[in-house]
Amino acid sequence: MLTLYDFMGSGNGYKVRLLLAQLGVPYRLVECDILKGETRTPEFLKKNANGRIPTLQLENGTHLAESDAILWYLAEGTPFAPADRLQRAQTLQWMFFEQYSHEPNIAVARFWRHFLTKLSPLQELDLPERMAKGYAALGVMEQHLARHPFFVGERYGLADIALYGYTHVAGEGGFNLDAYPHTNAWLARVASQPGHVTMDHKS
Repeated sequence: MLTLYDFMGSGNGYKVRLLLAQLGVPYRLVECDILKGETRTPEFLKKNANGRIPTLQLENGTHLAESDAILWYLAEGTPFAPADRLQRAQTLQWMFFEQYSHEPNIAVARFWRHFLTKLSPLQELDLPERMAKGYAALGVMEQHLARHPFFVGERYGLADIALYGYTHVAGEGGFNLDAYPHTNAWLARVASQPGHVTMDHKS
């Protein structure tokens, strides 16, 4: 059986749990409290030298890190990963966008505001730029979703899962999505997909 090392409040971890649920794949969940440094222990660092969740342990004992890499591994050969060459590249395009332009701003602002009791002076200085870049990423999504129901191939897939993880909890980071009607409609479409589970769902 697969073993997923995860922190339940993580959007990156949730992406993996959502796909596992929608694939109907059983797995063992091992919760790691990142706020208590549980991913920085020597034992965990043997599994993932970068000390991050999610980390997936495969049946043969191999450990796989990085949420989007895990998504590709799990989705290979399923309808969630496009068979078409261009659509595969477009999926990766949106997943790279999520990790480079979206997650570093929306997820970080959310972590600071939702999980920390007090921001450091450096975080206070950095927050306005994070918010501005987060809204810019949301604007890119809004433009695309004004013309398409999903991100790739007009159907639900990995790109949607990757971007849904932190977009649906952006409000916890202080982002107001009222001006993003197409994004809100997309969030509702994703939430209505078969097998959908919420972030707090455990296997």
